[in-house]
Amino acid sequence: MTVRIAIPEPSSLDEAYNARSLPAYQDALHSVAAEPVLIRLGLPQESVARSLAGTQGVLLPGSRFDIDPQAYGEARIPECGPADPARAAVDELLIQDAFNLHKPILAICGGLQALNVWRNGTLIQDLKTTVDHQPGRHVERAHRVDVAPGSRLATLLEGIKPGDLWVNSSHHQAIRTIGDNLAVTAVSPEDGVVEAIELDSAVHFVLGVQWHPERAFQTDTLSRAIFAEFVRHAAMWQPRDVQESVAR
Repeated sequence: MTVRIAIPEPSSLDEAYNARSLPAYQDALHSVAAEPVLIRLGLPQESVARSLAGTQGVLLPGSRFDIDPQAYGEARIPECGPADPARAAVDELLIQDAFNLHKPILAICGGLQALNVWRNGTLIQDLKTTVDHQPGRHVERAHRVDVAPGSRLATLLEGIKPGDLWVNSSHHQAIRTIGDNLAVTAVSPEDGVVEAIELDSAVHFVLGVQWHPERAFQTDTLSRAIFAEFVRHAAMWQPRDVQESVAR
């Protein structure tokens, strides 16, 4: 059976950004024998639900737009960029579906931030740090990350020495307060910025990374392993009664 992964359009407001960024996510999924199911933004909830019915996992991609600070109870500061309400609405539907049915989730960059806010966490609206977290999409080794021992992410580090894990980076916001039942599993050691989160659950695969493994899967061992592990869990997923799901 082909594993089908729901992925929303990155933006409803910038088609050029979609054309530039979306193929990398789709190619990464194809590389691990998964079929991306594109969820168009702005569709009725019923249409989104029909598209989700045949999927086994959710991939939340990055976005060049910011999360509306009202979603985590803050007033917008001038440095906070505009929001994309249509993307936020679809993210909400996809995350809710995945938590109701325990579908695996892989959340990347802005997707990680959306997941954290959905779990009642908060964000830093504009990072002020000596580490350059937005050097550009073509910089493959932007900064180091330290991974928590015993985490899901740590199991994917075979062959990578501690202290020698470098990632790309393209974000000006980050997690401030971690969301409910999420755990920080990687940080940027120089400034403590959260770089990965996981759901504290042995039975529900939920992994978020602040960097962009879809940009590096062709050359980077960890990036390939992240997509492969996500799809492996999606392949094992079985439908479950919503009434049996763990409460949010």
